[in-house]
Amino acid sequence: MARKYFGTDGIRGTANKDPMTAEIALKLGKAAGVRFANRGDYRHRVVIGKDTRLSGYMIEPALTAGFISVGMDVILVGPLPTPAIAMLTRSLRADLGVMISASHNAFQDNGIKLFGPDGYKLSDEVELAIEADIDNSENLILAAPDKLGRATRLDDARGRYIEFAKGSFPRDQLLNKLKIVVDCANGAAYKVAPTVLWELEAEVIAIGDKPDGFNINKDCGSTSTEAMCRRVVEEGADLGIALDGDADRLIMCDEKGNIVDGDQLMALIARSWADRGLLNGGGLVATVMSNMGLEKYLEGHGLSLIRTAVGDRYVVEHMRSQGYNLGGEQSGHMVMSDFGTTGDGLIAALQVLSVIVKEERPVSEICKCFEPYPQILKNVRYSAGQPLEDENVKSAISAGEEKLASSGRLLIRKSGTEPLIRVMGEGEDPKLVEQVVDDIVAEVQKAAG
Repeated sequence: MARKYFGTDGIRGTANKDPMTAEIALKLGKAAGVRFANRGDYRHRVVIGKDTRLSGYMIEPALTAGFISVGMDVILVGPLPTPAIAMLTRSLRADLGVMISASHNAFQDNGIKLFGPDGYKLSDEVELAIEADIDNSENLILAAPDKLGRATRLDDARGRYIEFAKGSFPRDQLLNKLKIVVDCANGAAYKVAPTVLWELEAEVIAIGDKPDGFNINKDCGSTSTEAMCRRVVEEGADLGIALDGDADRLIMCDEKGNIVDGDQLMALIARSWADRGLLNGGGLVATVMSNMGLEKYLEGHGLSLIRTAVGDRYVVEHMRSQGYNLGGEQSGHMVMSDFGTTGDGLIAALQVLSVIVKEERPVSEICKCFEPYPQILKNVRYSAGQPLEDENVKSAISAGEEKLASSGRLLIRKSGTEPLIRVMGEGEDPKLVEQVVDDIVAEVQKAAG
């Protein structure tokens, strides 16, 4: 069934435009509240967190009103990373968790992510049921006047997550020999990330830690790493850590300012965990976007790479069903089920830092696990129609697959969060890959008008 509101990572859109309006947020609060307030005879509650976008001040009270109207108590925690909301949902025995964030998008966008009582994102089936209730919200049964919910603020939420994150780092290690630049993307982790690193005794240089409602992800964070890389070199730091707006992604750089992406970080963690007998499943779960070099590296260490569709929810679903405890995406969204139920950029960084502390070598030597295959990704924006159904596009894709044959691969897909067609090519010959991608992009652009 086609989705009207939910994409691959919750509901997302331009703030104050359908579907990211106060009206939809109110209806969502009512619809999700009714569905999760029937789990037993007790006071039901929902945890609501957000990042630092201006529009959070509009979405948060609208959601709160919706939940209260159907009898759910609301616990407000303010700006905190997405994984903190998942953790607090379980820790506080809440029925539902909500994160208001558009992750790595610019400030004018916002989104709403929902977590069940187990801390995992909701299934497709539950999201579709909530969608149906949103469109029929006038028929939902509201609470009686004496059964309305209440809203309270959890003052120690930040401290709870800080201690949770620190607990994932080995007790016999400290970061006192490391100088770290941490880019908080002017987002949800602007206070907790520098605090965790400092309390573990690192020398911390924080950037992207002055949010003003408009500057989240602007020229900073995991999708704009130039500032981090430059600062690392200027300060003579050992490494840089870049999070995104809601801190569920991680990109790093070494002491020379060279980027270390999610594939390299997953390779490092997988090898480290395997050596210590901590890796479950004999490998890791990643998406179709991960580099072929990662796959070859894992094979060389007797480990496997399982690929899923793009989206951390699909990675997590496979991890849970097949018993893996490590998975993620090339973009830096990494899930470590020993510690949490969703991607956590800060805890992923701590796992990498543990290896760096142990090996006592430059980060450039430790974190460059493999030579990536040349990979080219280009996006084509479209406003309507089905460009991938065009016969000329199909022919260009078939021709490209034939040219790359066994030396590479193609991946063409619609974005789950934006009106984009993503065209990715990968292979041993970079010139051939670029030619193939450009040919397909040209046909998609024609079809997209």
